[in-house]
Amino acid sequence: MPDSHPQPPPSSSSSGPADPGTLLLCGARLTDGRTVDVRLSGGRIEAVGTAGSLTGDGTRACGSRVDLSGYLLLPAPAEPHAHADTALSADDRDGPVSYEAEAVQRRATEAALLQLGHGATALRAHVHVGDVQELNALAAVLQARRSLRGLTELTTVAMPRLLTGVAGADGLAILRDALKMGASVVGGCPDLDPDPTGYVEAVLEVASEHGCPVDLHTDATDPARLSRLAAMAGGLRPGVTLSPCGGLGRLPTDVASRTADQLAAAGVTVVCLPQGGCGGAERRGTAPVRLLRAAGVRVAAGSGALQDVSNPVGRGDPFEAAYLLASRHGLRPEDAYDCVSASARAVLGLPEVRVEAGFPAELLAVRGERLAAALSLAYSRIVVHRGRVVARTSAVREYCDSDAATELGLPRQGRGEVS
Repeated sequence: MPDSHPQPPPSSSSSGPADPGTLLLCGARLTDGRTVDVRLSGGRIEAVGTAGSLTGDGTRACGSRVDLSGYLLLPAPAEPHAHADTALSADDRDGPVSYEAEAVQRRATEAALLQLGHGATALRAHVHVGDVQELNALAAVLQARRSLRGLTELTTVAMPRLLTGVAGADGLAILRDALKMGASVVGGCPDLDPDPTGYVEAVLEVASEHGCPVDLHTDATDPARLSRLAAMAGGLRPGVTLSPCGGLGRLPTDVASRTADQLAAAGVTVVCLPQGGCGGAERRGTAPVRLLRAAGVRVAAGSGALQDVSNPVGRGDPFEAAYLLASRHGLRPEDAYDCVSASARAVLGLPEVRVEAGFPAELLAVRGERLAAALSLAYSRIVVHRGRVVARTSAVREYCDSDAATELGLPRQGRGEVS
């Protein structure tokens, strides 16, 4: 994290009228235990003060207010690995997945809104280009992106199948057309090309031409191939991401450690998929996150398949990914949440978010007092994007009257507690 804080935006005159874009979050709990009010304006956090300090001083009229008593306020998560063109297609029993523009746009939009409801205010979607669908699926996802503007940030990764040999010439042409159309990341699956090294070379060349990042699918089962990739990727900016890399966990520890050191030295980021695989991965398994982090590799966590043939029960929930990293892989709750928030945003090239003045107003409020408890039972959520509430999920837990509940003072979530 940077040592210096950005300068907050200039304050408005105290004698001026209320800013209609101002939002006040009242009584939120932070991970350090403080209870605060947070004022948002112009898409950024304008002020953070002790509870009541931003409402009772009479120096500034406020716009809308949201009571966050009983909620934990966090930087919003981001989704670094989604498949918008195949999401929500598991129940398509009429045959192969439809790549008709209307079907893809509907699925991509619904999936993005589902993940927004979970808290992800930014999303990177991998989209197949070439073959039968040509650029149709990409065009549909880009249309979904335009319709979602103001709700969530959706960026696209163009994924050609082949890039080498005679057939690869068409793939290269399609890839360049995809970038001209609006895809912002070069991706694909080198493991599926007859010449994986040639595939990576082609991807890096195209990315260098257009000055865009690279995001590749690989199982990472071949350490020699990963070493070559790290050597080629080391000089590329704005960077290279690999996912899901489950094969690293099946390598001998000493081999995996050497490979992790090479990836760290090259500045390669790994996005793991704790909730399962995706269509770009041959086998299931989660990358060895603790080994990678110990080597200095930036590790983010994504959802992968969202109710498609690769994982028909995929939830697309960043909190579930963080929960699995904590429960199965032994990460501290803070580190697990970092993988789906700060590190995930870094993969997408987005600015850091902290609950401090001057930072982007990309926030998530979840019911609970501690992060560990939120990762376990984060049912009720309020999502803030660009300084306004864009999604709410309310869960009500009620029990029938009993002496036990009364005597022990068990917590109960009631209706109408958030205004």
